Amino acid sequence: MGGSKTGSDSTPGTEDGVSDDVDSGGPTAAVGQRLAALADRFDADLLTLLAVATSAVLVVAFYYPVATVLVEAVVVDGAVTLAVFAEILRDPFYVGELARLFAGESPVAVARALLSPDRRLGIVGFTAYQAALSTVASVALGLPAAYLLARFEFPGRRTLRSLTIVPFVLPSIMVAVGFVATFGDRGTLNAVLATVGLPPVDLLFTLEAVVIAHAFYNAPLVARVTTAAWESVDASAVETARSLGAGPTRAFYDVVAPQVYPAVLTGAALTFVFTFGTFPIVLALGGFELATVEVFVYRLVRDLSYAEAAALAVIELVISLAVLLAYLRYEARSSVQSRGVRPLPRRPLHPPALTAREVLPRVGLAVYAAVAALIFLAPIASMILASVTGGDGALTLEHYRFLAQRQRTGAAFQVRPWPAIRNSLVFATAATLVALPMGVVVAVLTTRKYRGRKLVDAAAMAPLAVSGIIVGLGLLRGLVFGVEVAGWRIAATGAAAIVVAHAVSGYPVVVRTVAPGLEGLDRSLVESARALGASRVRALRDVELPLVWPAVVAGAAFAFAISIGEFTATVVLATGADAYTMPVAIERFIGRRLGPATAMGVVLLVVTGVSFVVIERLGGEYRGL
Repeated sequence: MGGSKTGSDSTPGTEDGVSDDVDSGGPTAAVGQRLAALADRFDADLLTLLAVATSAVLVVAFYYPVATVLVEAVVVDGAVTLAVFAEILRDPFYVGELARLFAGESPVAVARALLSPDRRLGIVGFTAYQAALSTVASVALGLPAAYLLARFEFPGRRTLRSLTIVPFVLPSIMVAVGFVATFGDRGTLNAVLATVGLPPVDLLFTLEAVVIAHAFYNAPLVARVTTAAWESVDASAVETARSLGAGPTRAFYDVVAPQVYPAVLTGAALTFVFTFGTFPIVLALGGFELATVEVFVYRLVRDLSYAEAAALAVIELVISLAVLLAYLRYEARSSVQSRGVRPLPRRPLHPPALTAREVLPRVGLAVYAAVAALIFLAPIASMILASVTGGDGALTLEHYRFLAQRQRTGAAFQVRPWPAIRNSLVFATAATLVALPMGVVVAVLTTRKYRGRKLVDAAAMAPLAVSGIIVGLGLLRGLVFGVEVAGWRIAATGAAAIVVAHAVSGYPVVVRTVAPGLEGLDRSLVESARALGASRVRALRDVELPLVWPAVVAGAAFAFAISIGEFTATVVLATGADAYTMPVAIERFIGRRLGPATAMGVVLLVVTGVSFVVIERLGGEYRGL
């Protein structure tokens, strides 16, 4: 069209021609540039796409199931009503003496009834009462540990501090088996008391056993957050107070205590929320005689009383969220910046010579060590011992042989060991593969400065405040039973719902493990990568994640361990023997024979420990949390 071309070097289709076409910015180069631009655009928008995908998973796996429970509580037979709530609030069985207030009696008369010795607490009141007692016990047990770790230097201190994370990866139902083996009629404690001529102690199926078991879980939490706060106290402020004439006690109350007690309140608030929504510990150690709200919701679900169960679960959720909101508001007001401070020096635990003033704290720590050993070490050791001990006290492997026999000859409806182990590993692997990318994406979003970040953080962390019973009930009534969408019925199997529930419970831990590492990175590294042309996702992949990789692997280990030991939502969703996990198998065994339950508990302990170690070994060491 524009004149003839001569010469082989300009002939279209030849090698040289193509080369000239590219070099001169012809059609091929234009296509390549468009593809590169699309790739850059996709790379730039990938983080947004991942955020949208994570939000969609949360909506399907968490917010929709929880909303289903809310709807179930207020929509009965197709009509919106608050009648179920009204019945619960007027029933002394649920709210005790407060029912008289909702029935129209004067607040003064209700207050007198609450102060009387024969007052009725109801299910909700008893749940709050045991949570308060568990909080006091956890703080009383956790504070001396924080004092020991923060103020003294001794061999193994860092190892001991690392071990405070152990209760978070131990399945609660396994710990319950350990407490039964320790404090039961034929438990280790009574065996020791009998050898020294003391009468037996009957702690099993009592409130005391429940409180001690809760302290086992939550005292390390109190110790951990308080130790971190204690180590953040500026030594120069204490030295200034001493130079102005304050004695050691006055300096502690005026300088150290105001910086430490917010952390104590943080641990106390979280402990109350966790123990208010308790389920496996009470179910195993208290039964329905000491039923909390969670246990009774589970019982209502088994009785197919879904509306009543949903309403009671909503009341529990409101109370838990109210306590958590109060804690978050307090934390926002009392947050202390600890960067750049010089921590208090630690004293040697075993100095060459002790003054009279230094003897008393060390004697108190020795007493505390004995009590802590009984509470923290005895349950696990007793479970292992009971798994290899027969009824006559002789060493035996009969309990493990029972598990092997059940595996070979058990009926289809019975819980068999290998399917439970297999299901636990498969569910945990699948849940980790879902929870890990979700947690990393949310950690990235919550460590960036933008408007509405706190709202995103609160929305993403909501699963921490919602009990597994509520999530399990919502998934059961929604995804498992099926949902009608545009004429199509969408339903998930119980196994898929279990994986979803485990991922929801595990991903907030990934967030809290990865986010501190991302916040502590040198931002100039990311800015340099961006200045060299890297997209936001490329900088995250090539710069940030490699630097916080140990934290990512630690988050995966925690998510895996949480899934392995999850019981609350699993027991609701495990509708058949093919979906039973190791914690569910232990619960089935513990109601019939303690020996096989302890043997299965040891198997769960080994699987959890090996899995946790393997995942951490693959990614390196992490000292966070």
